[in-house]
Amino acid sequence: MRQFALQGAAVILVLSLAWPYFGWQAAAMPWLETSLAIGATAFIFATLSRQPWWWRLIHATFMPLVWLTQGLKIEPGWFLLAFILLLLVYRGALSGQVPLYLSNRQTVAALADLLAERGPCRFLDLGAGLGSTTVPLADQLPESHFTGYENAPLTWLLGRLFCLGRPNIRWRWDDLWQARLGDYDVVYAFLSPAPMGKLWEKIRAEMAPGSLFISNSFPLPGVVPNQIIEVPCTPPRPLYCYQL
Repeated sequence: MRQFALQGAAVILVLSLAWPYFGWQAAAMPWLETSLAIGATAFIFATLSRQPWWWRLIHATFMPLVWLTQGLKIEPGWFLLAFILLLLVYRGALSGQVPLYLSNRQTVAALADLLAERGPCRFLDLGAGLGSTTVPLADQLPESHFTGYENAPLTWLLGRLFCLGRPNIRWRWDDLWQARLGDYDVVYAFLSPAPMGKLWEKIRAEMAPGSLFISNSFPLPGVVPNQIIEVPCTPPRPLYCYQL
């Protein structure tokens, strides 16, 4: 909502100046120049409000890209289809600021070594995506039981297909906040910085003593991990391990 407000403020400011001027001149609105002015204004607003660099880039290019796309005369139905597909895949980004991240092979190998040291366990993947973590771990550790929570319909469906034939996987279409963390020995998450504070409250309230929480890339705010596993990959994807 903050980003919508910044972009909306830029649109209102530029148009409130441009419309009266060109209306007084009885001239057509130069939409290319107007879109560039909106992009520049939105970039300034995003910079002043200290938004991350990618948000500044999005604000600067959004309205010029709208002008460019309008000139292509694309049928509106294609935009609706694209929106539906994005919603089916990236629902978590809209509802909880959690984009789709896929764990790489190096991370899976590090997790497999860590779990092998603990012995057979009940493992929960919060925001399991396509099963890029859950499926290979289930193959390597058949004596353990794995559960994946995913709330985006299309990624859940694809992950469900990848889980077929693996009896030690339970694949759930559900919100991660509905998971009962106390039912698991190890809980793994590859989310984003946004929900980590709230997640820590849930972890403290539900996870049992002796259980382990692992966060890929994003540490719990204000909490010192018991162990940090540096995964040999680019970009760096450290595993922050918290023993309860």
